[in-house]
Amino acid sequence: MKRLIITLLTLSVIILAQDFEYVGTANCKMCHNKEEKGAQFSKWEASVHAKAFETLKSEESAKIAKGKGITGEAWEAPECLKCHTTGFGAGGYEVKDEAFWNPAADDRVGAKAVKRMEGLQAVGCEACHGAGSEYKSRKTMSAIYLGEIEGKTVGLTKICEKTCVGCHNDESPTYKPFKYEERVGEITHPYPNN
Repeated sequence: MKRLIITLLTLSVIILAQDFEYVGTANCKMCHNKEEKGAQFSKWEASVHAKAFETLKSEESAKIAKGKGITGEAWEAPECLKCHTTGFGAGGYEVKDEAFWNPAADDRVGAKAVKRMEGLQAVGCEACHGAGSEYKSRKTMSAIYLGEIEGKTVGLTKICEKTCVGCHNDESPTYKPFKYEERVGEITHPYPNN
């Protein structure tokens, strides 16, 4: 019995220490876009989070970046990307060169990498819910929903004020006082109880 407990504890530590990979928002759409299931993807798609990366290409963002002493483009600046993309600096979105963004027509691996990276060009699902490589399957999500497994063991994080204030803080040049209870209500997208 003691050996079993030690084995289970060891496995738990390995699972919790595991690095989860970002898969991109498109992987969430399949299951989270149906109205009867809460239409989470559609709600996200209409949000400012979905447009976060694109805002970095605006004239206003260029002015803000220049005012902050950023010499390059805002959409390539780590100071901006950490909050306008998913997983920047943590295995998610990366700034890639021109060759990366234009793979050869027969380069399936390159094309898949570009698609994944495009799915991380916003404050996507995984920016708040955690890297999805281990919880993205319907089977795993069902097990979490039914309470058969804990989401954190597969990388799914619970949303709390700390999740939001990682970006919504006074480091942001457009910061306004952040009232968590109020703001989370603006973006909530629950899975309906059946």
